[in-house]
Amino acid sequence: MPRVQISRAQARRIALAAQGFDRKRPKSAGDIRHIRRTINQIGLLQLDYVNVLIPAHYLILYSRLGAYPRQRLHELVYRRREFIEQWAHEASIVPADAWPLLRHRRDEFRPYRNSPIMKLRGRREYLKQVLKIVEASGPVTANDLPPMPGPKRKPGDWHRSVPRWALDYHFHSGSVAVANRLPNFQREYDLSEHLIASDQFQKCVSRDDAQRELLRRAACACGISTVRDLADYYRMSGQDASLRVKELVEEGALREAKVEGWSETGYLSDSVRIPRTIKASSILSPFDPLVWFRPRAERLFDFHYRIEIYVPASKRKWGYYVLPFLMDDRIVARVDLKADRKNKRLLVLAAHEEAGTNAKKTAGKLAEELTDLADWLDLESVRVSRRGSFARTLAAATKEFSSRRLSCTRR
Repeated sequence: MPRVQISRAQARRIALAAQGFDRKRPKSAGDIRHIRRTINQIGLLQLDYVNVLIPAHYLILYSRLGAYPRQRLHELVYRRREFIEQWAHEASIVPADAWPLLRHRRDEFRPYRNSPIMKLRGRREYLKQVLKIVEASGPVTANDLPPMPGPKRKPGDWHRSVPRWALDYHFHSGSVAVANRLPNFQREYDLSEHLIASDQFQKCVSRDDAQRELLRRAACACGISTVRDLADYYRMSGQDASLRVKELVEEGALREAKVEGWSETGYLSDSVRIPRTIKASSILSPFDPLVWFRPRAERLFDFHYRIEIYVPASKRKWGYYVLPFLMDDRIVARVDLKADRKNKRLLVLAAHEEAGTNAKKTAGKLAEELTDLADWLDLESVRVSRRGSFARTLAAATKEFSSRRLSCTRR
């Protein structure tokens, strides 16, 4: 079968449609069905609890749905148990039916050599003790377990307690799962068999079949992708991904494509859609599947993206927590955001537009999006600082939008 020819613009629209950006935001985003559909469509939510703005996984849903009650996500995952926490891309929320697909990963789990749990004297006995406590008393947090002195920490080590390391060990190996998240985001753990539906808990899927299904899901979520894109989605080795992708092509689940400007072969999912246009206006999380694999973001959008949380302040180019702004089918700006909860303000600490964009149009759309985001976060205003090439234009647009909105409210 000859390769399909795909232009770069088509590739962008395919990728955006596969991620749900071809639909208007629902009028009633509080409907739990929209949240369920969105997670199922993109396959997973990468968890990240950096709270400079809002934990990143909440923003992934907001980018597609607009304002929604965050407790509905909690209900789906920890009350209805339609979704579970698993190590998928990174720590992630995935559909419950992914449990058997990730079994081989849990079976193959080994802590890294310098993990504190591996350096712990009497670790086997302690790990057994932890599991017995969970079995007898679960759900439990790390604070509910007996303390244990750990190895001496070195600079750069994760500052977790030994009980937390022990629970993480059992989580990665599959003995326990996350039963709940407390208001401070702390995990409560219970035995996996208490939390996973018996048909999924007992289901056995071979390693090859599981990898094929994970890659098929990744392909549906990407729309158009390379082998590297697909391997990254569920953190699979390139060698394994190459073998399974070849098999998916042979069975007709994927089709090879030649994409304009790509040096690697593209693969189209059998569920692919190519909308004529994309009408989107969304601030993206740093861990959004659309941009989390930086080489793909560069190929699709000509957008070089790095987060600078771990970069010394004096060396940052864009800002501490800088987020891309998607308008239609292009990424047109980036903004460094912070929620000033004490003073009820959304702070734009820096703003930069991308080359070749219409600055005035971009500023107008971004000002509206920032104002809506502030409302969702229960912040009363948006304040734009002077830092960045786009700051002055955005500040003027934000002021103008706020004035228009206030005028409409008074009528």
